[in-house]
Amino acid sequence: MKDNEIKFERPRPNFPRRAVITTGMPYGNKTLHFGHVGMALRGDVFARFLRDRIGADNVIFVSGTDCYGTTSIEGYRAVKDKFDSISNYVKYNHELQAKTFLDYEIGFNFFGASALPPANNIHEDVSNYFITTLNKNGMLSTHSSYQFYDKKLNLILNGRQVVGKCPFEGCTSERGYADECSLGHQYMPEDLIDPISVLTGEKPELIKVQNHYFNLEDCIPILEQWLDSIEHDGDTPQFMVKEIREFFKKPEIYIKREYLSKLNEINAELPPYTDITKNDKMPSVTLQFEKLTDRERACEILNKYEIRYRTGKTLTPFRLTANIEWGVPCADINGLKNQTFYVWPESLWAPISFTKIYLKSINKPDYEWKKYWCSKDAKVYQFLGEDNLYFYGPAQQAMFMYMNGSHPSIEAKEGELQNTKVLPIKSILYMNQKASSSGSLKPPAASEFLKYYTADQFRIHFLAMNLSNNNVSLSPKAFNPDAKDGDPDPMVLEGNLLTNVYNRILRTIFYSTQNNFCGVIPREEIDADVMSTCKNAILNYERFMADKKFHQVYNCIDVFIRNINKYWVKGVNNADENALKKLTANTLQMIVVADILLHPIVPSSSENVAHYIGLDLNRCFSWDNIFKPFYDLLDNGRAGKLTTLKEKEDFFRRSNWQLEEYLRLNPTDQQ
Repeated sequence: MKDNEIKFERPRPNFPRRAVITTGMPYGNKTLHFGHVGMALRGDVFARFLRDRIGADNVIFVSGTDCYGTTSIEGYRAVKDKFDSISNYVKYNHELQAKTFLDYEIGFNFFGASALPPANNIHEDVSNYFITTLNKNGMLSTHSSYQFYDKKLNLILNGRQVVGKCPFEGCTSERGYADECSLGHQYMPEDLIDPISVLTGEKPELIKVQNHYFNLEDCIPILEQWLDSIEHDGDTPQFMVKEIREFFKKPEIYIKREYLSKLNEINAELPPYTDITKNDKMPSVTLQFEKLTDRERACEILNKYEIRYRTGKTLTPFRLTANIEWGVPCADINGLKNQTFYVWPESLWAPISFTKIYLKSINKPDYEWKKYWCSKDAKVYQFLGEDNLYFYGPAQQAMFMYMNGSHPSIEAKEGELQNTKVLPIKSILYMNQKASSSGSLKPPAASEFLKYYTADQFRIHFLAMNLSNNNVSLSPKAFNPDAKDGDPDPMVLEGNLLTNVYNRILRTIFYSTQNNFCGVIPREEIDADVMSTCKNAILNYERFMADKKFHQVYNCIDVFIRNINKYWVKGVNNADENALKKLTANTLQMIVVADILLHPIVPSSSENVAHYIGLDLNRCFSWDNIFKPFYDLLDNGRAGKLTTLKEKEDFFRRSNWQLEEYLRLNPTDQQ
């Protein structure tokens, strides 16, 4: 069947001409744990798919180490006897991170480090381009805000040098820092409950320090338009919409009923508010204010009278600069000098810096980055954890829109900075618990996993997790102290599709062709029903990829590969030579399609399969050829000859630890 004879019964998804894929940036104070790799993996799979789908030259996949900020300062302070500078400290961690990503086949076009060459100078230029443009467009405020001061050390404390309890109502964070908790809630420093200096253990004072802020609280109308415009997209998680809408509420304060008598005594001093408590049975009353400044004033009064309270989610001014030495230098603006950038905003535009650096490395002109970030023909896809949704959602989208002028539209013009596609995932739990580097339950290092599981097993297991909708637990048997010998290993469940099912049909077809046709692929016309089956699998896979429903991508491949085995088993019994030729050709057609679909998920292994079959690697994975009979994809120099497969040779292998475990439990089986 010819490509132009295939009729598509339903519209296919549209893809941009060019794309940038980014993932959350790991901090410069640590090596990677499994969550870092799992999040980057989703971006990697989609980037590899787009390279096959729209052409590798049109796709840029970037990320990097988030070098600056208080996490690196604190990390360095703890080990400064081992490093002669904080720069070398983050460089050491950056290189370990880059190696780990390579070990998992995370194929960045550029994985940089914001404080290190070649990124640091370009990133400084991009950072100052952002703040000066936002200032020109009237969205910058310079005002005093409270910061914590350790009187014993005569030191202004940075964000991670203060710990307390998050003031957000209902927050379950284990730790609140100066102005952000471990779950990503942003608040004013004066709202942090029970603050303690981690340097001295003393309660720090609050002093006022000047910084630049982006006027995020003024952006609710345009952000509501933006959220409405993406709410019903097939790849917009509904939990994301719900969570962001909570920040559009008016400023609120929650006060427990035990403080009501005190509240009534000072009620006349408070700014105007509305009591919106839903019923008398609620443990707290809810006070709603029209303006954020009114709530701030109310908080000051409540603190004065020692009335405990919690604040509700709302948009607050987004701090752009800081007062710490280890940061991107900020240009002098509006009379404020010697500032550095606060780490969060500069990490939001860091992917633009990385894009510019990558394009420069392949000799593209300076303006080339705009073809990816400022064109309607392009799209930026950002894969991140839900804890960072506030920053990549409201904060970033508003800043990007106001980079285009003082009266922006959600539909940016050609040549203007476009809105990105934000793709958050739910939490990856560990043994059914929340694990984090800063929490009580520490996640295993990503490098540790490769002692027990292959990169292929890890990649396909994470792909199958429905993280777009649910928290999902990672429970590898190798790390589970409660696991028994006979228990299945959840970590290898999806990988069995490769090590068992796909391996089986590959070995069968190779051995059969070697034994019956001297290893030469028989030339037969592929049956129309086989081409139709392949086409349906391709179109379903394409739709699921377009919607970033990766668990459905896995299900689609799983069904397709299992059906290949069934097709062969059903046809091989009592097949004569001619029937076997036809069966072999039809089965190989489906195997090649399966290999193309697996390419973004297990890249090296699928390329190895293609090499053994004798496919032209420059043509076989391109979707320009995906509906063609596999004969058109063969390397002409191979003359249809399979690479000889030795006895018991596998295309997809288990780790040595798994093989040793199997032999330990099955000592009589030496297979």
